[in-house]
Amino acid sequence: MARWRALPGELDPQVREFAEQLRRVVDRTGLSVAAVADRTGYGKTSWERYLDGRLLAPKGAIVALAEVTGTPPVHLTTMWELAERAWSRSGTRHDRTMEAVRISQARAALGEFGPAPDVREFDAGRMASTPGVAGPAGVSPTMPVSRETRRTREAREKRGSAGGAPGGSGPRRTTLFLAGVVGVVTIVVGAFLLTDGGDPRQAVGTTKSPSPASAAPSTALPSGVLCAGSDCTGRDAEETGCGGDLVTTAKTATVGTTLVEVRYSATCGAAWGRITRAAQGDGVRVTVGAVRQTGAVTEFGDTIAYTPMVAVRSAADATACAVLASGQQGCTP
Repeated sequence: MARWRALPGELDPQVREFAEQLRRVVDRTGLSVAAVADRTGYGKTSWERYLDGRLLAPKGAIVALAEVTGTPPVHLTTMWELAERAWSRSGTRHDRTMEAVRISQARAALGEFGPAPDVREFDAGRMASTPGVAGPAGVSPTMPVSRETRRTREAREKRGSAGGAPGGSGPRRTTLFLAGVVGVVTIVVGAFLLTDGGDPRQAVGTTKSPSPASAAPSTALPSGVLCAGSDCTGRDAEETGCGGDLVTTAKTATVGTTLVEVRYSATCGAAWGRITRAAQGDGVRVTVGAVRQTGAVTEFGDTIAYTPMVAVRSAADATACAVLASGQQGCTP
């Protein structure tokens, strides 16, 4: 039996090449997926998705894989950057496709109740032809009238002429206009109730309160913060909004001339390791219980590296260690 599943046919070529390279790295070591998960600190299910091309591995996982397999991290991270760009492009196309599908479905559903009237355009057309009746705020009485609205208006005027309706302005024309507006509003409200199943009070402007479950993420996290607790594990602190003003340095240690720190965000409930004054090949590791995340300086001239985040109850739960290219190692208290 083949060790690996066939990669999805719709994968971008750069993402496919990256997934195949990850498989070759794992094959060369002879490690099982479970062993890779244990040594890198990322879950077995996550690695199965990474290696099957169903999910793009985060950069921290790639650096950790390079570390445990003895692979030069610079090559893997270069391929990861190309794959990440291709993955993002594919995600954008997918989002646009799904948006088009949802719009099409919404139009089809609304079509069951007849074409949706353009209330503003209908009102403007009627008012433009009705002397003495002021238009709604923001609508000019001389605004263009669509072909459909013009045909509707002409047909109604013909019907009015056939029945002996007066052609000039007056109370009857105003009454007919108001009756038409009421009819349009009734249709819109009825369609809303049929499609949404909501309370009639909500249909006329009462705001529907979100359920506690759906309201929790938006009320619990500040604007721009994308994760909290276990959802942050394995993710980048800056990309998720957990850095900046929300971070503090909880612990420090010096290894040679390199400073290693435990960085902690109480808002996100997560910690990560960081090294500064470092050199290419120097690595950093953060450990919380059995969970470990790693990072490394991969580019010549860089002096800083940090790990992905790990969920913590308090900063005291995390330990950060520096593993220098010179062989020196050291950890925070």
